[in-house]
Parts: sequence; structure tokens; C-alpha cells
Amino acid sequence: MFTKLKQWLKSSSKTTSPKPQKSSNPKASTRSNAPKTRSIEASRIGELGEYKINIQLDQLPKDTKYISDIMIPNPKSQTGYSQIDHVVISPYGLFVIETKNYNGEIKGTRSDKYWRVSNRFNMYNPLRQNYGHIKALELVLHGFPGLTYISMISFTMRCRFSIDPELRKIESNELIVYDTELSEFIQRKINRLRLTSATPVLTTDQIQKIYDSIANANIQDPALRAAHIGKIKQSQ
Repeated sequence: MFTKLKQWLKSSSKTTSPKPQKSSNPKASTRSNAPKTRSIEASRIGELGEYKINIQLDQLPKDTKYISDIMIPNPKSQTGYSQIDHVVISPYGLFVIETKNYNGEIKGTRSDKYWRVSNRFNMYNPLRQNYGHIKALELVLHGFPGLTYISMISFTMRCRFSIDPELRKIESNELIVYDTELSEFIQRKINRLRLTSATPVLTTDQIQKIYDSIANANIQDPALRAAHIGKIKQSQ
């Protein structure tokens, strides 16, 4: 009986699972799907990274505001613009955040023009990159002189740091952090700044005005953004 059942299952699988038909196009190839797959994977990694950052920023105190994916004029940039990942506006200063999605060991100091990634390739010093972003923001926020800017570079947990240890100390206004500890470092830095100021530097109304100034300066024209990215790729 078992033998008959086995034979029946075997014959049934043959009748219900027809063989795939060959394409009538002799040039058709599954290899053409590979780049699309890699593109989808890269997109998903980017979306996951952005989701993790948003979770961190949503944990910040209610007296802070943040704005993401900003492109503003920068006359000193090769493209004429600066694209900033995130800006957090707190009562004690602005956190300008650059996110990086690398895998491996990150080596570098404040003074190095380039940092090394796993001794395989160079990346432009992200602190220098973010310095340009801050200078562009100062132009937009010229009506708010004397603001404190904290430069933060956020890496994924796929990295490990071999950097200047000062860049991990909360006393510094240039900080290198992991994405999972971003809100923790911002809160610790706010607490540190609070100790040096008897009252908040910015009122709730001023925080809103700064937010509005950045939002109004933010260039959202898809063509200009695409041209900016294209120029960056050409210069690399």
C-alpha cells in the first residue's frame, strides 16, 4: 500500500507542476535582474537606516524640534548647495547630524583630510564635510548670531571606531556616535550645555522661528536635488 501511495504522489507532482516554458526571446537572461536586485537591497538598507534614526530622534525631549533631508544654498560648495541629513534644534544649541552607512573599521582624526574604511578605501573626513554644512546653516540663520552648533556623525553598528578618543567625549562639540546611541548622546550633550547656562539660550518661540527659517530655505525641487547629487558623483 505504501508503494502505491508513493507512486501516486510521484505521478501527481508531475501532472500539477508543469515544466517552465522557455522564453521565445533568445536574448532574455536572468542576469539582467541582478542590478535591480542590488538596487532594491541598497534601498532597503537606506530605508532601515533612516527608520532607525527617526526612532532615535523621536525619543528627544518635547522642547526640541528636528528637521530632516535639507538642501540649502552653500556658495563655497562645489555644487552650490549643502545637503544635510538632520538638524536638531534644542534650547541650548543646534545638532547638525551627518549619517554614514559603512561597514568595517573607521580610522581618522580631526586633522586628517581623509579617513580610512577597513584599510580598503578613503572617505572624506565627515567632520570637515559637516563643517561645511554648519557654515551653510549660519548663512540661513544669520538672524540668530552666537548659536552653538554641535557636529555629530552617526555610523551604523556595522562599524567599529579607531578614531581620536576625544570625539567620543561629551565635552566635545564634534561627536562620533553609533546610530543606536544618537538620542542618548544628544540628551547628554544638552545636559552638559545646561550646566554652563543658567537659562535656556533659545525660547520656544525662537526654536520655532529657527525651524521655520530652515524649512523655508530647504530646496525641494527634484531637478535641483538630482543635479546636486550628480555633481557630487562626478567629483568622486
